[in-house]
Amino acid sequence: MDIISITLFIFIFLLTIMLHELAHGLVASTLGDNTARLAGRITLNPLKHIDPLWTVVFPLILFSLGLPVIGMAKPVPVNYANLHHPKRDMVWVAVAGPVTNFLLASLLVVLYKASAVTVFLYCIYFNLGLALFNLLPIPPLDGSRVLVGLVPNVIGIWIWRMEYAGFLIVLVLFYLGWLTQLIIPGINFFCRFFDIPSLSF
Repeated sequence: MDIISITLFIFIFLLTIMLHELAHGLVASTLGDNTARLAGRITLNPLKHIDPLWTVVFPLILFSLGLPVIGMAKPVPVNYANLHHPKRDMVWVAVAGPVTNFLLASLLVVLYKASAVTVFLYCIYFNLGLALFNLLPIPPLDGSRVLVGLVPNVIGIWIWRMEYAGFLIVLVLFYLGWLTQLIIPGINFFCRFFDIPSLSF
């Protein structure tokens, strides 16, 4: 990619992860928890959302290896006890981020089909990949929050306690090649749905 394409990709990358976290915070605020708002995270200021590991290091590792770039911002703080219906509302807060990515991917599909600008296609892959990655039921990813909200409390507590090992689990899946095997077929499923080129790997 040329410098203009790289700059556009970085802009959409940052906007994507910010909107993902912003969606979590806005839904949590709507459902009774203002923790994110009080922490200053209901903002489009990228400095408030950048996480050194997930936003910078992990995407750079994937890019350097020629793999689809996946990354995320610093998780928005949510005090689930403040939600009107903590167990049920936890699910809505969790899915807000991935749903935002699917909506962004849909918008980018329109832009790509109208312009044939390749960088929009890469950004579609990124948004789909980010949504699917976050829906994996691995703490602290959004999918684990959805799972905790759906299973009995005794199982939910066990899942919650695994959070400290979450990044290690992701690294193991990445090292074994299972992470891409889980996500890329999902990306290509949506590519076929949107009638755009699939991600070759």
